[in-house]
Amino acid sequence: MTEHVVIVGAGTGGSVLANDLAERLDAEIDAGDVRVTLINDDPEHVYKPVWLYVPFGLREPEDGRRALSELIDDRIDLVLDRVTAIDTDAKELAVRDGDAPVEYDRLVLATGSTLQPAEVPGLVDGGHDFYSEPGAEALREELLSFTEGHLVLSVIGTPHMCPAAPLEFVFMADAWFRDRGLRDDIDITYTYPINRVHGNPQIAEWAQPKFEERDINVETFFNAESVDPDAQTIESMEGTELEYDLLVSIPPHAGVDMIAEAGLGDNGWVDVDKHTLEAQAADDVYALGDTAATGVPNAGSVAHYQAGVVAQRLASDLRGRPATATYDGKTLCFIETGMDEASFVEFSYDRAPSPAPPSTKLHWSKLAYNESYWLTARGLL
Repeated sequence: MTEHVVIVGAGTGGSVLANDLAERLDAEIDAGDVRVTLINDDPEHVYKPVWLYVPFGLREPEDGRRALSELIDDRIDLVLDRVTAIDTDAKELAVRDGDAPVEYDRLVLATGSTLQPAEVPGLVDGGHDFYSEPGAEALREELLSFTEGHLVLSVIGTPHMCPAAPLEFVFMADAWFRDRGLRDDIDITYTYPINRVHGNPQIAEWAQPKFEERDINVETFFNAESVDPDAQTIESMEGTELEYDLLVSIPPHAGVDMIAEAGLGDNGWVDVDKHTLEAQAADDVYALGDTAATGVPNAGSVAHYQAGVVAQRLASDLRGRPATATYDGKTLCFIETGMDEASFVEFSYDRAPSPAPPSTKLHWSKLAYNESYWLTARGLL
């Protein structure tokens, strides 16, 4: 009997996992004992960290796209379709375009995050973002013509993809305006929904002095409630109102509805054992990356490391051996602190982050990491 592993979602986690399994289970796939299917509703893989650089004219959106047909190992069955429902009792998936449900023996959910700007009245019309390809392109056009006024960056939804990106954006914007001789005519304000500038206390402690050194205003405990595009104001639940000339937001995030509908977790996130990444509400179901509610950041490095753990566990299970690989919360992240310097953090469940002093060397390391990402996605790094 052929064991069928189905992966839903071809972002970082799903793609790395698929290519890892192709290599790891080469003999079983070749013998017909195992089949691996990757289902995605887009023919392209998107590397989202590229979008941070688009508003500053440093990268183009197409730099972050590759065809899945070129990225995914030929030993994987690639299906371009949208999964619309999960039945964990019957072990099958409903798909939008297929004639019949897709049956599975082991399921991995890597469906990622979605943006929900409509949850905040006025935000769709009044705000910009760099968390989507069209958003980053539109923001680039605004920044190019922005020579004076008040730029507000508001972190509205947490958790969100790439928790360091809002810090990076304001540090880069500060440096970009200074380099162009515009900083004296532009005020920058950063808002965050809790009473510090970042969700991680160590990173918040590291970042706070940098805001002060660069004359970047900070509004903490600011939970955006509404935006008035005509008056160009953003108001918080706490009663604070800010006027803006350019609003950049980190919109609210959510997962996909079918996960909640399948009883696997709330808001589209799968409740998992944070070490094994196995779903708590169903057998033979894993989740990874943003989709897994582990409490670690929604970052590409997390999805990468989790994919390796899930691959090892699936291979052990399929070979009839105890699965012993576990995820320890490992996360790494480069943090741009300007246009030509960056910091670096690495941490886990048991080890707090300690950001490295910013340097040009770390900035170039981040750019090199971004360039080498395509080797990571192919499972070569």
